[in-house]
Amino acid sequence: MSVTVRPLSTAEHLSFIRSRSSVSFLQTPAWAQVKTEWRSESLGLFEGEELIGATLVLHRPVPRLKRYTLAYLPEGPSVDWTLPLADWLDPLAEYLKRNGAFGVRMGPPVTTASWSADQVKQGIADDGVGRLGDLVPSRRDPVGARVVSQLRGAGWRLQSPEDGFGAGQPQYTFEIPLRGRSEDDVLAGMNQLWRRNIKKAAKEGVEVTSVTPAQDGFDQALAAFHDLYVHTAERDHFTPRPLSYFRTMFGAMSAEDPDRITLFSAHHEGDLVASTILVRVGTHAWYSYGASSTAKREVRGSNALQWAMIRHAIDAGCDVYDLRGITPTLSADDSHVGLIQFKVGTGGRAVEYVGEWDLPLRPMIYRAFDLYMRRRAR
Repeated sequence: MSVTVRPLSTAEHLSFIRSRSSVSFLQTPAWAQVKTEWRSESLGLFEGEELIGATLVLHRPVPRLKRYTLAYLPEGPSVDWTLPLADWLDPLAEYLKRNGAFGVRMGPPVTTASWSADQVKQGIADDGVGRLGDLVPSRRDPVGARVVSQLRGAGWRLQSPEDGFGAGQPQYTFEIPLRGRSEDDVLAGMNQLWRRNIKKAAKEGVEVTSVTPAQDGFDQALAAFHDLYVHTAERDHFTPRPLSYFRTMFGAMSAEDPDRITLFSAHHEGDLVASTILVRVGTHAWYSYGASSTAKREVRGSNALQWAMIRHAIDAGCDVYDLRGITPTLSADDSHVGLIQFKVGTGGRAVEYVGEWDLPLRPMIYRAFDLYMRRRAR
């Protein structure tokens, strides 16, 4: 198999994406417009004249050595991962090295294992279980295992940390399968607390609305979301993104596809109690950002929003509703366990992906960059 790599236009890249059931929203040309601090390019993998794969590459320059970059492929490439990796990955790495990359970071959109909601709940209740890996998965993916083996054998280095969260994308997610399921099916799969909270929100009069950039009232709704998001960041001790980031995100993604991104808001008696952002590419929908008020938490606005987004995804014909990252911890003593406890109530599944991997192309520069990043993280 002889594969060549060459740049794609935005139109060519989008055409390829539309030919797939879904790709990560981090692999869309619009995402390059969101990550303005990185140089970007769309690349195609060709077998002869046939386009067999595509990827968005974000280039991060080295401080004081701007000629060289770390080439980052977030949740990509979009390609048939059952093919031998060397057939297409070696030409891709060679292309990137020729064009100034000192290393490649890649997060294959390939799963290795998954655990049912019941398994996760039982694991949390068992003092002898500390992590998802202590449980036998309900499903193992042989493609994922093969990808891990081939990457390791080719000199790639796993970057995903033990807690599942790093500088890039999470290795563990929580997902709700939707294919062939009705709203009633999905609701019945949730635990009693989730169903009760959804009913309580309705009984308390929580009103959920959604808006896209093309609709009236979007600017006011986005500003209100951001105010609540900043409040959430102060409460939960993380650094919020500026309002301009979200304006860029909505503008770029909705210009690419008017149904790509939607802002949801939950109000109670005129007060904004929760707000979330949903992103969809084809048959996959992601809960991307969320914010909630400290006051009026008892009206369960967050549960109402999740249920509204799930129903939105079902109506759009999605196969998956993705609640994004979790940590693999199941220990009651770990402060992160509350995150998975909240998500497991939806009745979905915990999913392990291959993780993010690095390939040093210019070892001396790669080591210097790695040292710089480690010092910066202290």
